[in-house]
Amino acid sequence: MNFRDNIIKTIAAKKSAVCIGLDVELNKLPAVLKNEKDPILKFNKEIIEATKDFVAAYKPNLAFYEQFGAKGIEYFEKTLSYMGEDIIKIADAKRGDIGNTSKKYALAFFEHFNCDAVTVSPYMGEDSISPFLEREDKGVFILALTSNKGSFDFQMQKMKDGRYLYEFVIERINAWNAKKNCGLVVGATHPEMLESIRKSAPDLPYLIPGIGAQGGDLENTVKYGFVKNDVLALINSSRGIIFASDGPDFAERAGEEAKKLRDKINNFLK
Repeated sequence: MNFRDNIIKTIAAKKSAVCIGLDVELNKLPAVLKNEKDPILKFNKEIIEATKDFVAAYKPNLAFYEQFGAKGIEYFEKTLSYMGEDIIKIADAKRGDIGNTSKKYALAFFEHFNCDAVTVSPYMGEDSISPFLEREDKGVFILALTSNKGSFDFQMQKMKDGRYLYEFVIERINAWNAKKNCGLVVGATHPEMLESIRKSAPDLPYLIPGIGAQGGDLENTVKYGFVKNDVLALINSSRGIIFASDGPDFAERAGEEAKKLRDKINNFLK
């Protein structure tokens, strides 16, 4: 099964287009975990157990694990094991380097860690992306129009032909999608752009950050970014779900927030 079909199948089976970003910060962990031997692992395990029925994907950002060195990589690997097999596992790594280096990154995330997808940057061009595209069952979410303020520095710059740079990037990504394993990262903080982006890339799955703490517009994101017959988008929320409570009920509250987001998305899709 190619990655695009797996996205559609998983979203349909889970009845959810929610992705949770497992971006764990020690200083935000509930006090109830302070005496745990590995509080990060305990936190992630309980968050996953409480939310797994309401989500289609999890997206741990590597920076929150690599900061702890070898121990952090262990946390990342064990966190992946907690997710089970019926979920999309996205390594939010934002890799993108010369071909030989990218090939090693692809081996790491797709073979060793057995992630289903990875985020990459297209700045260095096709040869930095192509090693990630060799397996049709593994997905590559390529940064197109991101949710941060700095997206205006490069992505929103106009070219001589009047297009934005991100539009040219999307054109190239469409050309790279021979195995139906390309996707786009498109921020929910740009809902006014989503309609034209979806028209230019109607068949690509989207990973959409920016909902929740970053203030993205959920209704317009679903309206313009989704394909209703075959839902082809994952809406990511991180802090708004995993840090919904810093009390003993942290996991329960995370589950409630995940369910709430799932239900809102599904209502907008009706």
